[in-house]
Amino acid sequence: MRNSITVVVVDGHTLTRYGLVSLVGADADITIVGECGRADEAPALIASSRPDVVVLDVALPDADGLQLARELRDRHSELGIVVLTAQAEDDVLFRALETGVSAFVGKTAPTAEVLCAIRHAAVAASSFTATGLGAALARRTVVMPLAPAVPAVESDITLSPRELEVLSLLSTGLSVPAMATTMFVSLSTAKTYVSRLYEKLGATNRANAIMTAMRLGLIELELGVPA
Repeated sequence: MRNSITVVVVDGHTLTRYGLVSLVGADADITIVGECGRADEAPALIASSRPDVVVLDVALPDADGLQLARELRDRHSELGIVVLTAQAEDDVLFRALETGVSAFVGKTAPTAEVLCAIRHAAVAASSFTATGLGAALARRTVVMPLAPAVPAVESDITLSPRELEVLSLLSTGLSVPAMATTMFVSLSTAKTYVSRLYEKLGATNRANAIMTAMRLGLIELELGVPA
């Protein structure tokens, strides 16, 4: 018999939280082991209940949900983190990507998508998935085009095999600590690799680096929510 996926729900809206608990807990493969409505209650609850996945709202009454997600990721590298949001703006999605969450889901998403995100987070905590990420990247590319892109510009950027590896890992959504483990290097070395890659691509964050690499033909992304 398969072990149930254990979940904690963190949402400041009482009715929404109870609805999520009922919805998610009704699935035979998922067990709710805790719920709370404030960011300051979440760390202790998660430490005591040790869930596989936490589902949290971006907008909590006492804190930024993505800031809480970052703190949880730093403390619990194996914790699956699913962010639910009523804010559909692209910049919120990109912040979630940078934060190291496992999945980003709109509150109006179908039930199946929410459950799929939880299952993804349970088995691939350090990998990012979000329906609409491809479209958001396309919109960002149009809004923030590169300075006149000519062949000479593309030929100026040459990545080493190690830099290409780092770029590939970044594009899958791996957190920097997970990248360090994958590459068998220290965390500080992994951070140095990422910093150098950003500098070479003229990027300030993961989303910028991915978009620049896509425009230069250095990577091709296959984006979507896993089945």
